[in-house]
Amino acid sequence: MWKEERLCLKEKGGRRAVERLDKLLCSTGRWSRREVKQLVRQSRVLVDGRPADSPEEKLDPERAELQVDGQRVYCAAFLYLMLHKPAGVLSATEDRRQPTVLDLLPPELGRRGLFPVGRLDKDTTGLLLLTDDGPLSHALLSPRRHVDKVYWARVEGTLDAGDADALREGMTLGDGLRCLPAELEILEDGSQCRVTLREGKYHQVKRMLAARGKPVLALKRLSMGPLALDRALKPGEWRFLRPQEVLALQSLRGVQ
Repeated sequence: MWKEERLCLKEKGGRRAVERLDKLLCSTGRWSRREVKQLVRQSRVLVDGRPADSPEEKLDPERAELQVDGQRVYCAAFLYLMLHKPAGVLSATEDRRQPTVLDLLPPELGRRGLFPVGRLDKDTTGLLLLTDDGPLSHALLSPRRHVDKVYWARVEGTLDAGDADALREGMTLGDGLRCLPAELEILEDGSQCRVTLREGKYHQVKRMLAARGKPVLALKRLSMGPLALDRALKPGEWRFLRPQEVLALQSLRGVQ
């Protein structure tokens, strides 16, 4: 579906860390070393599209593309995916009654323990980062980081300079919730805008604009920190992050 561009995050002595093929496949918990030897002997294991040479073959788990019986096997330390979340899907890992963002991924990825970084409301669309890197997720969501999140919104009514001033000064909502200053850029005929938040409180964009008498009719997240939604992705589609995108995210926590 989408060509994966991987990034090696671990290096030893200036060289990329490599692992034996049998060790990598055994680490998934799906095969024993003896079973891996048999799979290789039967040419059922592919490395970058070719039959594996031997179970002892050494490769870079962050870069090598492994398949067993035609099914992709992911051995990289962490995975990072960009999803264009569609409306009607929950930003959750599981739900008994409603579809979740993980239901949009192939089954082999679902077994990796991926989770959404933050959440978008069921009816909100746009950029959603999925990963199994807990420390990075924590860094991106930490209130102390103030990672910018940019949204496009269409509202009922017409926005004006007073609305932009109110958000820029920092609003206090009806329940006493105090919001940090935010930027509001009015677009086109005044019924659309771009909002930049430096925090992520519950329903924040919707609540701020509703407090101004301009309820939100549609909401889409465009970016999170340095990561912007790929315009080539249609709702429901996803791709792996490119190496430079991963590095940009990691720079937020000082990891290179």
